[in-house]
Amino acid sequence: MTILIVGAGFSGAVIARELAEAGLSSTVIDSRPHIAGNCHTERCAETGVMLHRYGPHIFHTDDAEVWDYVTSRATFMPFRNQVKSTARGAVYSMPINLHTINQFFGQTLRPAEAQAFIASRAAPADVPATNFEDQALQMVGPEIYETFFKGYTEKQWGLSPRALPASILKRLPMRFTYDDNYFSHRFQGIPQQGYTDLVARLLDHPAILTRLNTPYDPSMAASADHIFWSGPLDGYFGFRLGRLGYRTLDFERFTDTGDHQGCAVMNYPDPDVPYTRITEHKHFAPWESHARTVCYREYARAAGPDDIPYYPIRLSAEQTLLADYEALARDAQNVTFVGRLGTYRYLDMDVTIREALNTARAFLVRRR
Repeated sequence: MTILIVGAGFSGAVIARELAEAGLSSTVIDSRPHIAGNCHTERCAETGVMLHRYGPHIFHTDDAEVWDYVTSRATFMPFRNQVKSTARGAVYSMPINLHTINQFFGQTLRPAEAQAFIASRAAPADVPATNFEDQALQMVGPEIYETFFKGYTEKQWGLSPRALPASILKRLPMRFTYDDNYFSHRFQGIPQQGYTDLVARLLDHPAILTRLNTPYDPSMAASADHIFWSGPLDGYFGFRLGRLGYRTLDFERFTDTGDHQGCAVMNYPDPDVPYTRITEHKHFAPWESHARTVCYREYARAAGPDDIPYYPIRLSAEQTLLADYEALARDAQNVTFVGRLGTYRYLDMDVTIREALNTARAFLVRRR
């Protein structure tokens, strides 16, 4: 059986490995010159710092099987994502927590007092919020919303917060304790040798052939019994119905000596600052020591045809177009659409791996 896997990120690598261990060979292709997709990591030749080339990735999950799956193939080091935010001339702890609230309002509130204090400022929740702004006003009130969320959201999405769904904000934590760990999952860490090393270990099997710098060509389908597609969903169909919308990122690199900002991620929600955040990559590997440092300013914008897609927009127009592409996908023969791009969803790494495992196992069951 000839199996073609398009994309050498986590989706493609996990599926290829599961099939290989079940005795099935596959060819994994990727248009880029490296594996691991947007999780690709590499050493900076100038500084020795491990770079998250397409933006930072912190592995966090409550899925014990997925955690065992990755930690059995790479050494993971503990990592807590402690984000900071420079807003209106001061630095605050993110996500919004008891320290942020007390510092911002000049208070010394206990948890229950802070909860009542924020509730007194929040908009009434008599009617369920239908957009990001209304949800924020109901959760945190106008002061915190306008300081930490409004400008950042406008820069990140290029839209008014009133045009975005309330569900975006519902995913962001808010705490009435001093816990400043951005994630609350049981298992959190970063592979000691980077994500590319982990993906390389997954692909390191005699039944897996990996070909880089190899874009998919529709003619390849003729020689494949089955395709696992982790590229853009609309791309598989030649964008025949139009292009699904994405946001992309531009990175402005700069170096410094010592420690530039003292943390891995510093958000900049002020609307007059053109970038959304600065990431300092030596802090994603605190077990290492480097004399110099590498930072990236991140700028979000609408993705063009030649840009790397990062965040699916999924607003009403895209939802309609997505439904049409999903109908085409259901009718497509001998192809399975997987991953963030293949399903047009924003997926964390653990969910990507979980779905890839489930997809490979279901495929093997069908073959029996």
